[in-house]
Amino acid sequence: MADLTHVNDETFDAEVLDSDRPVLVDFWADWCNPCKMVEPHLVALAEEHSDSLRVVKVNLDENPRTAGRYGVMSIPTMMLIVDGVERARLVGARPKAAIWSEIESYVSAVDVSSEASSAGA
Repeated sequence: MADLTHVNDETFDAEVLDSDRPVLVDFWADWCNPCKMVEPHLVALAEEHSDSLRVVKVNLDENPRTAGRYGVMSIPTMMLIVDGVERARLVGARPKAAIWSEIESYVSAVDVSSEASSAGA
């Protein structure tokens, strides 16, 4: 089982906004039981889509600046960031299939445009 990358207020921009792949950001906290329920689903998504998606975690309690910057009011909150822009937001625990169905079109669109760019090169 892969470990998810933990980012903080200082590393968020470089790790997430400047990423060359879509990034699913999980805002969580140690005390949040629904967050613990979602984590295995996020690990599975990270493993299954490692070539096209990054999954990172932001501890809400330890990184209030980033959570405030994105208006995260409850957890778990998962946000998909593509090219530095929030494209999807999911609030609350969901099964893996439900998470993927919300973000798949954005991740697939990036895959298609990447393949088209390399084919034309």
